[in-house]
Amino acid sequence: MRIILDGMGGDDAPVSIIEGAIAATAEISDDDDIVIVGKEDIICECLEKYSYKGSQISVVNAEEVITNDEAPVKAVRHKKDSSVVRGITMVKEGDGDVFISAGSTGAILAGGLLILGRITGIDRPTLAAVYPVIGSEPSLLTDTGANAECKAKNLLEFGVMGSIYMQSVLGRQNPTVGLVNNGTEAGKGTPLTKEAYALMEQSNLNFIGNVETRDLQNAICDVIVTDGFTGNAIVKLTEGMGLMVLRELKKRFLSTSKSKLGALLLKDQLSQIKKEFNYAEYGGAPILGVKGALLKMHGSSDALAVKQTIMKAIPYVEEDVVGTIERAMENVQEMVGDE
Repeated sequence: MRIILDGMGGDDAPVSIIEGAIAATAEISDDDDIVIVGKEDIICECLEKYSYKGSQISVVNAEEVITNDEAPVKAVRHKKDSSVVRGITMVKEGDGDVFISAGSTGAILAGGLLILGRITGIDRPTLAAVYPVIGSEPSLLTDTGANAECKAKNLLEFGVMGSIYMQSVLGRQNPTVGLVNNGTEAGKGTPLTKEAYALMEQSNLNFIGNVETRDLQNAICDVIVTDGFTGNAIVKLTEGMGLMVLRELKKRFLSTSKSKLGALLLKDQLSQIKKEFNYAEYGGAPILGVKGALLKMHGSSDALAVKQTIMKAIPYVEEDVVGTIERAMENVQEMVGDE
């Protein structure tokens, strides 16, 4: 397998990208290779700095970089020698099996659509992110920002694609699917959620009905379905609340001698909570619905996040998630028709 890694995307590129790639070589198969795409002189200099002598990492030169400030579609169309465009093109041409980047989300989405194209039957691809649950296995939240406005059939598609990814990559058999709403009753919500509820109820999904956001932290379902505007708000609110709680715990545990002793006694438990909430542990978010495997990492991804994303990319390809979605969409199309 050839894993294509964007060497120029992210706040700490290429350092964290290269550190993560080197760490991953200790765990991936000898038959797997990592190709880092970006400014060759900078990347090679960094590899030398870390004294990497292995043969599983190679470099493909790309002189241009797409920044977060650029218009995504325009940048993809004009910066053909950027790390994002070159990397996605390698997947399109069969020179790579999966593309991973911590760069511009808009550019990666645009590149996926313009270069790879949509899977037949998919109206809109989705950005699916692992949603951490303290004390339990994480859920998968989709969409988290690719589609601010959706139709009911889009939400159905998100549920189908999310279920396939959850089962194939995260190992959750027959995953449960919940639809984010302002109440659990079937008649609750907007015209969009009511229509989506009806479609999901008739589908082959393991649909449990509407779920409220206050219950997401209790692992109420395996796959959480919503529109991209709501999903993005959920992710950022959860991240902000989590950081605030961890910050306050640290502040109060260090405030007195007695609390410091308590912190020492609870050190292992507190470390486990911090680990479970750390997005880096779960790797990047797949962009589902395009004709190729793409994974988007957080812009501030460190070496651990890069390594974990590489490890998630392997079952993403080996379990043929893209092909499974293509086959599943045939049944979905029969149900929703040409709506």
